[in-house]
Amino acid sequence: MSYGLSATVDRPFATVVDEVKEALAEQGFGVLTEIDIKATLKKKLDVDVENQVILGACNPKYAHHALQVEPSIGLLLPCNVVVRSEGDSTIVEMINPQTMVDVTSNAEMGAVAGEVTALLEAALAKVRN
Repeated sequence: MSYGLSATVDRPFATVVDEVKEALAEQGFGVLTEIDIKATLKKKLDVDVENQVILGACNPKYAHHALQVEPSIGLLLPCNVVVRSEGDSTIVEMINPQTMVDVTSNAEMGAVAGEVTALLEAALAKVRN
């Protein structure tokens, strides 16, 4: 199993970031954090890298359910979504929620992870189109 779900699209980075946020919102996810990797590394290390942001996405209903099943799951929340440039393409990567089942070894996480995976895959499918 891969720890990420991904798609590569041939659209500008800034456009795709907006599309990802919209697609996540349609699936009930809010973006709690946004880390601009390019700006941060430039400021802290004075290095230049391609555009990349990490979005901390959370669906409160499923976060609450996961916390009831596995109280320490907060260590793996929110779900990270990465949007990054690679040449003329933009790559979107989302954490595969099934990794939460593997990391916790808690079989009860399987149902939660399955539902969240379906939502993230739907968001990713929208971005692909």
